[in-house]
Amino acid sequence: MILAVESSCDESALATFDPARGVLREAVSSQAAAHEKHGGVVPDLASRMHLSALPLLLEEFREDMPAVTRIAVTRGPGLLPCLSLGIAFARALAAASGRPVVGVNHLRAHVHSPFIALHAADPEGFPAARAKLLPHLAAVVSGGNSLLVELGEDLRMRVLARTVDDAAGEAFDKGAKLLGLPYPGGALIEKLAAQGDPSKHRFPRGIPERADLRMSFSGLKTALRYQLEKLSDADLKSQLPDICAGYQLAIVEQLAAKTGSALDLKAFRSVGLSGGVANNAGVRAAIARVARERSLPLLTAEARHCGDNAGMVAFAAWADSGLPEGVAVVPEAQLPVERT
Repeated sequence: MILAVESSCDESALATFDPARGVLREAVSSQAAAHEKHGGVVPDLASRMHLSALPLLLEEFREDMPAVTRIAVTRGPGLLPCLSLGIAFARALAAASGRPVVGVNHLRAHVHSPFIALHAADPEGFPAARAKLLPHLAAVVSGGNSLLVELGEDLRMRVLARTVDDAAGEAFDKGAKLLGLPYPGGALIEKLAAQGDPSKHRFPRGIPERADLRMSFSGLKTALRYQLEKLSDADLKSQLPDICAGYQLAIVEQLAAKTGSALDLKAFRSVGLSGGVANNAGVRAAIARVARERSLPLLTAEARHCGDNAGMVAFAAWADSGLPEGVAVVPEAQLPVERT
């Protein structure tokens, strides 16, 4: 059994995973309310809250500890103070229990997360079932990252495309801030967009060239700011749902277009969608349409495994073959997908 620790940003999380049964227990402590008044995550505050939350979460896992054979912890990418706190906690657990500790790449965990449900359905048959879905294209769309990653038949990962500036999640949150919505604002934009007409406000689609897989969301935020400068407070209030609908559509269509272009590069056998933004219904529907148009199965991470969570970290510690045990695990704020 694997006990996993996640603390890369503002979610404190623990989970246990048994290869014979799947993810057994999960617990998450969110800091969103504490960071709301600051309009974003404050790293030092987040790390202090991890220090308080992780020991309390551990109480829920006391009965699992005798069966734990190793401890996995997110080592990057993420906020350095937060990663450091989680690693220190994992090291302390390892020292106290005599279990080895392994470091897990947070982005690789996102790539693996859509396969968690497949494993849970048939743990014994999972290796063969996964093999039929490879090579796999993973769309990882989160607050800090927007990536298209190839998971090959040998389980090696290769980044095909990434954003050149802001991630899609950042575009949602920064756009929400410009609109006067509280942090985190992505879900609020989605809620308002459902009531609006996306054709009323047109926003740029980043890098429109089909052959160029790179993504860009910074210009979208700038375009929103320019549009808002032309509106009175009364106009903004009355047009807010339409603005949110147009803004969200620009993000969704760029993600769908780049995913479709990547799928046309080679004979992929499946598509995956993960990361916090994968909980957006518009994003899910658009990527599902892209997969359906190419007669490919879509694996979407469950809602609880889209944001920062320890379940995917525990699963990746098992699924990502070759993770070294018993070596120094150090935090890395910038950790590429290609490294385990």
